[in-house]
Amino acid sequence: MKHTKLALLACAALSLAAPAAAQVKLNGAGATFPNIIYQDWMLTYNKTHPDVQLNYQSIGSGGGIRQFSEGTVDFGATDAPMKDSAITAINGNVLHIPTVLGGDVPTYNLPDLKETLRFTPDVLADIFLGKITKWSDARLAAVNPDVKLPDQDVVVVHRSDGSGTSFIWTDYLSKISPEWEQKVGRGTSVNWPVGLGGKGNEGVTATVKQTPGAIGYVELGYAMINKLPAGSVRNKAGKFIAPTLESITAAAAGAMSAMGPRTDFRVSITNPDGDKAYPIASFTWFLLHKQYDDAAKAGALVKFVWWAETEGQAKAEPLGYAPLPRQLRPWIEARLKTITAGGKSVWTTAAR
Repeated sequence: MKHTKLALLACAALSLAAPAAAQVKLNGAGATFPNIIYQDWMLTYNKTHPDVQLNYQSIGSGGGIRQFSEGTVDFGATDAPMKDSAITAINGNVLHIPTVLGGDVPTYNLPDLKETLRFTPDVLADIFLGKITKWSDARLAAVNPDVKLPDQDVVVVHRSDGSGTSFIWTDYLSKISPEWEQKVGRGTSVNWPVGLGGKGNEGVTATVKQTPGAIGYVELGYAMINKLPAGSVRNKAGKFIAPTLESITAAAAGAMSAMGPRTDFRVSITNPDGDKAYPIASFTWFLLHKQYDDAAKAGALVKFVWWAETEGQAKAEPLGYAPLPRQLRPWIEARLKTITAGGKSVWTTAAR
């Protein structure tokens, strides 16, 4: 009996002395557009998966693509899909995995107005081209006949950093304004004709809030959280549509049939067809490598991403994002199953 007790005590001591399972650390960086939900996802996920430490830096899509391509982060995030040339530069070692849907909204600082402003595509383009300089402009007044617009200067606010939010905004303006497409074009960074720069959705939001007469563009969730107005925009069907989760989801409806199951998910859904579609909406994407060197990291990352694509979608609506259509899930699963480490799929151990 004495020897049995000693053996049990020895086993207990060895158990106490054994090191805890190593924590896998995953670093990501990129888009500010989805930062609100990404931070929530990571905090929520860590509560039930304390063995995984997730860190995400909201630095803009341009920075996220750069750090992902340079291999300084485990995953990137962007609202602007990588160009073919950028994909070729890393030998095609990237998957675009959509996470949620969001909308760019025109937000403004006119505190005396109680009504929500309406904008036509040409008016938005000309505001950001610097051609409409007063809030009392006749073209703005014509689409807001019941609003007493102030005789106040328009102060344009745009992103100062490389930004997927800017890509969505300029992609839309390029589609609806030949002058914008010719003079400015689309991109994560462009030469803005006029305006003040703010870093991140956070910086644009803060600048608009602090600047009387300002107008900028931010992701819907930032406008909601900061209690900023979000203007209605006339869509391709001629309807003035408020940016809501329902109208953003409607914008994605046509993209589903256009993509097909073999898609790489790099698709623009700005200025879509549909009576109820909000015209300045987009997917946002995680950037994952097809091949990783570290099997533990790759497995943990795929497991987290699959959780975000399934359980995590319930977080979308309360935070101002539209969840992905469920029809996309099998396509996303098929892409995640192709991720390997050391030549072996990490799916069976990570995400099943």
